[in-house]
Amino acid sequence: MSVPTKISSLYPFKGNFINTHGGHKLHYIDEGSSEGTPTIFLHGNPTWSFFYRKLISRLSEHGRCIAPDHIGCGLSDKPGFPEFPYDLKSHGENLIDLLDQLKIDRVKLVVHDWGGAIGLSAFRKHSERIEKIVIMNTAAFISKDVPKRILLCRLPLIGSFIVRGLNGFAGPATFMAVKNSLPKDVKNGFLFPYNNWSKRIAVWRFVKDIPYEKNHPTRILLKETEDSLKNYHDTPILACWGMKDFCFHGGFLDSWQKRLPHIIAHKFENAGHYLLEDDFEGCRSKIEPFLFN
Repeated sequence: MSVPTKISSLYPFKGNFINTHGGHKLHYIDEGSSEGTPTIFLHGNPTWSFFYRKLISRLSEHGRCIAPDHIGCGLSDKPGFPEFPYDLKSHGENLIDLLDQLKIDRVKLVVHDWGGAIGLSAFRKHSERIEKIVIMNTAAFISKDVPKRILLCRLPLIGSFIVRGLNGFAGPATFMAVKNSLPKDVKNGFLFPYNNWSKRIAVWRFVKDIPYEKNHPTRILLKETEDSLKNYHDTPILACWGMKDFCFHGGFLDSWQKRLPHIIAHKFENAGHYLLEDDFEGCRSKIEPFLFN
């Protein structure tokens, strides 16, 4: 999949690929100097590395910035299910696979949405590999606080029709996840990897992988990840939080701070879930010195 011209002007990065152990091509961007500890940017659902485009353009002036597209997302392969499991475990394994192939041991971690659970589950037994963490409207712990509109998308028949048939998850996110209207080209940038039923497989499976039920298979791994958060009491952590997020609202930030009281938190009162769109400069002004000073 090639990036359309109007989108490539916003996302001017060379594409790179690895073959995962599962035999799928995982796309990532790799920008900036190789000196120092690399920063890994992990997106959530229903976005892709495009979410970090402005931040990487700026931060790559200081060091190496790597942003993968999870399998099923962005420019990565989009195999069917169950050819690829589309679960937290598999996405975390692909992250470690990427770092191993790039021969990267220690990282700075920037996460948003599902990126938090993916990144911190992948490192749950190796917290010493993380030098610093930036969290943005994310969770890495069990919560029953899931909006009803998202629970609706998990239903066996109607859910897949809404998410994959009507594009009723990625599409509405382009206006529900922001407080300020997105320019047309930016909106198209978020949506173009998910322009038909088959390409929305990951969007649907991410919703299905929310461990809402006590017997959900991902719940055990997420609980292990939650328990591992205590290992980060000495790790510098910055939180940038869009307070108008209907999903990862301010209560999630409170939950992070209860677990890790040393978190440096910045609340962006007029930003939604896509806070890098609503207040990029505000976020950049906090993240840049935190990561590189």
